[in-house]
Amino acid sequence: MKRILIVVATAILGLSINVASAQDDAKSMGELLKLIESGQARDSKEARQRENTFAQSKNQQQSLLNGAKAERSRQENESNRLEALFKTNQAKIVTAKAALDERLGALKELFGVLQTVAGDTQGRFDSSLTNIQYPDRGEFLVELGGKMASASSLASIEDIEHLWFELQREITESGKIVKFNHEITNKEGVRETAEIARIGVFNVVADGRYLRYDSDTGNVSELQRQPEQGRFVGSTSDILETGSGLVRFGLDPTRGGILAQLVDVPNMQERVDQGGIVGYCIIGLGLIGLLIALWRWIVLTAASRKVSAQLKADSANTNNPLGRVLAAYEAHKNADTETIELKLSEAALKEMPALTQGLLFIKIISVVAPLMGLLGTVTGMIKTFQVITLYGAGDPKLMAGGISQALVTTVLGLVVAIPMVLIHTVVSGQSRKIINVLHSQSAGIVAEHSERHG
Repeated sequence: MKRILIVVATAILGLSINVASAQDDAKSMGELLKLIESGQARDSKEARQRENTFAQSKNQQQSLLNGAKAERSRQENESNRLEALFKTNQAKIVTAKAALDERLGALKELFGVLQTVAGDTQGRFDSSLTNIQYPDRGEFLVELGGKMASASSLASIEDIEHLWFELQREITESGKIVKFNHEITNKEGVRETAEIARIGVFNVVADGRYLRYDSDTGNVSELQRQPEQGRFVGSTSDILETGSGLVRFGLDPTRGGILAQLVDVPNMQERVDQGGIVGYCIIGLGLIGLLIALWRWIVLTAASRKVSAQLKADSANTNNPLGRVLAAYEAHKNADTETIELKLSEAALKEMPALTQGLLFIKIISVVAPLMGLLGTVTGMIKTFQVITLYGAGDPKLMAGGISQALVTTVLGLVVAIPMVLIHTVVSGQSRKIINVLHSQSAGIVAEHSERHG
């Protein structure tokens, strides 16, 4: 009905257009009438053609509809047939499983245990160092696990014996030290073939290097950082160089756990770096104090030897403090006692700056060093609190930098201050020893002069 209405509307529209066009082309009413008649005839012919086309399309659509209904009926019949076949096959499967369980009997439990053992063994072998030498055994375990998980196949006696063989070989290899050539990746990322040694299932090493086995990729690579203790790294060379006998070796029974902790221990340079600028300032101050103390100790030791030699000499020698004091007495020995006492005191006072030079600076360093350590401690704690403010206290690693700076600077301050106090005591004692000799000798000379001229 909708198609018919569309055709009629089109015809009316065409007729209207023709009438409008005829009015434009006609020059008289007669010509207009003829034009309209000819247009009606043409429109009637086109309308009949449209009706024929519509009738043909309608017949074709009916044919397609009938074909679709027939196909639907056929598919429904096929679906019913397949559902019936599925139910029949499902019943057969249930019957077959029951028959299989009945025939397996006690073997079903055995195969279950075998499947579990195969799965656990595969996981252990993948992470074991023996997998470096025997990488193909994983394929057998995967195949065996798939066979045990399947309901259509069973493990054979050969499969069970093969699994037993692999387990026994793993136990045997865990007690051996094996040397062989293998491709490794060094710290620079370059692959090279080198002789390595596998110590049981615990460690794999090369000459002077501990290695790491990646179970995911199967690659053997050198640790990016070796343990700082030389005795551990040196033992790896002993393993490769020794053919038999007992060898001391740094074995890691945790298969890398203890070794990882040793590697993470910071060395001396890293510990100093944790102190930051304050730490370097403390170290620089300590080195300056040590150089000054060493210089003063050498000078005072030489002066003490010369003073000791002067005490045994009969004449004054001006190359030492005591000799210069005695020379002052020799220059004024004819003066009165008070003048002699003043001249000797003056000569002794002139020697004091040279004997006490640098001692005050050493003492200041021994006081300033712990204060600078305290400054680093406060700075580190401020840094830690800033990190806590930004990121919270959930991750201790974020706070480790500030805490390390706080502790390291405190340690550095004490490490510098304690030796400086001891060194200052030794050097100042050497200085006081010479000063006491000067005072005692001056007092003795004054007393002796007073007795002679009293």
